[in-house]
Amino acid sequence: MQRSDVMRDDGTWMGLSLDVQDPHQPGLCVLSAGPRLQVSQLSRSVLLAVVDEQLQGVDFWRADEYRSFVPPLRADTGRALAGSPERWAHRFAQYLVDSPDSPLHGGRWLLSCDSPLRRWRHAETSHADYWSSMLVEGHPDGYIDWFLHSHSWEILPLRPMPNTDDSRVKAYRKQAREGTLPPVLLWWISGLDCHLILDGHARLAAAIAESVEPPLLQLHRTVQRDDLAARINEATGFYEGELARFAELRTVHGPLVPDGAATAGPQLVRLLHDLNTAEQPTWAWPLPGGEDQWRRIARDVTVGHDWPHI
Repeated sequence: MQRSDVMRDDGTWMGLSLDVQDPHQPGLCVLSAGPRLQVSQLSRSVLLAVVDEQLQGVDFWRADEYRSFVPPLRADTGRALAGSPERWAHRFAQYLVDSPDSPLHGGRWLLSCDSPLRRWRHAETSHADYWSSMLVEGHPDGYIDWFLHSHSWEILPLRPMPNTDDSRVKAYRKQAREGTLPPVLLWWISGLDCHLILDGHARLAAAIAESVEPPLLQLHRTVQRDDLAARINEATGFYEGELARFAELRTVHGPLVPDGAATAGPQLVRLLHDLNTAEQPTWAWPLPGGEDQWRRIARDVTVGHDWPHI
């Protein structure tokens, strides 16, 4: 795997680009059977989901089978890496690469501290209220409402969120107050249009309890290496076309017409930046056996319950 830093326009670090060569199906992956999805970890069913017919959300059933691939993070590690999302990103990237049950597969990924989740909180809303509102409720079943907010990117825990009296939450609350809390690792899945918590349930609970902004690292797919060159050529071709168009306008209408580079240049910068950062659809592998197999899995996972989507 190749790693490279991704910078903001102002030159500050925003994320780590991961170019993964492994072509195999990852240990943690999304399987699909039409509108029915399964998130599987090393053959264990972690989450079952059904996209509703009106495309307004997703019904889900969460099994108690998810296991984080991140080892316990010591308090002294949190203090040593505090305030350095770049160093945390490299550490989490190594966990993602080394573990057989992470979601990484062949392609390009971004592990970023610049999650849009941060930008949607209104100044008058406390961190506790905002981050609590972003959590998808329901266990074992619930509904991801794509129209609940003006956006749809909520956070779905892969296990029930721990209470404030949980020993891990108590320990992390101290780190939250000190500003040494390790990041919460999120994975954005396009088919659910929300983030799954890969690691950090207790850390997020601690940040909410202390009403502080939780440090985040968001993982998602970006444009594949094979497509990148063609997309860059498209962007530069657009830029060159705009330069020619503005030059012609200036010839006809004079210097009152804006300079083409000043107008099209920022657009080119944004296009090139998006090629390294914009979310691409999550890969989903066909579920062997299709919907019949999905229903068999659902019956086993929900045994003793009457889930209407089987």
